[in-house]
Amino acid sequence: MSAPTPRLDPQKLTPMDAARLLSKVGGKVVAESTIAADVASGAPTNGDGTLSLVAYAAWLIRQLAEGDPHGD
Repeated sequence: MSAPTPRLDPQKLTPMDAARLLSKVGGKVVAESTIAADVASGAPTNGDGTLSLVAYAAWLIRQLAEGDPHGD
């Protein structure tokens, strides 16, 4: 019997895990450095430095609505 696959918690992703997940589901490579830059620019994080995918997505949408094109 094989070991269970570790599951990601969408409310508690490391920037590396967030980049990997978003790259897989978005069809475009998202670099960990992009997420780190977003965090430095004010993207919300949990107290332990992890990201909530929902809060991060809401922040990105708000950035777009305010006219920040966020990358390409």
